[in-house]
Amino acid sequence: MGQRERLFTLAVELGAADIQQPHWAEHMTERCLAMTQELREHADHEDRYIHPLLRERAPEAADALDAEHVRLDAALAALDDRARRLPKTPAESLREAQHGLYRAVNELISAYLAHLHAEETVAMPALWHACSDAELGGVFGAFKASCTLEQGLADLRGMLPSLPSADRAAIVRATLAVGPDEEAGRTLAALSTTLNPRQRGRLYEDLEAAEAWAALEGEGRRA
Repeated sequence: MGQRERLFTLAVELGAADIQQPHWAEHMTERCLAMTQELREHADHEDRYIHPLLRERAPEAADALDAEHVRLDAALAALDDRARRLPKTPAESLREAQHGLYRAVNELISAYLAHLHAEETVAMPALWHACSDAELGGVFGAFKASCTLEQGLADLRGMLPSLPSADRAAIVRATLAVGPDEEAGRTLAALSTTLNPRQRGRLYEDLEAAEAWAALEGEGRRA
């Protein structure tokens, strides 16, 4: 859900960007390349931790996902190419280049939505059917163990603003539960940085200790 939101936001920002503003081309290039890097890293994690099990237990589902990867890889490469050329574009061609990059972002969105649809309706149900909870838990545990604390927090920060409030609270509660109590304030502060004030206030309410969590977060920010 976080990836969908960031892709849609990127398309809207690029389509509405004012090419008269200084450094807009460099900014949009940076935004596009950061997005493609995020999606490639996500795909690499899938290839390393999910696909071997999927290939073993549900080869037809693995084939369906591989077919989506072909189109997705092409869309990522096309966007990278256009994004890198944007800052070097002559002023008289910037409007056309902006529109071309906008189309490339939307082509990536189209490919990525198809990829996610295959994951969510074919691959994941196949895994739930073919594997035990322990096997799936081992895979996800191995992935989690491969990430640093900061990488894990960064993933959550990117995800939490896009989630329903109940899911957001459940994830934050589970994250705080596995860490030492004395780090709760610091962790909550780190997780809350991408939430808007309304989302943050609702999170405190859902944690059922609004004032206490606010105080802990304040301690975390000062630490």
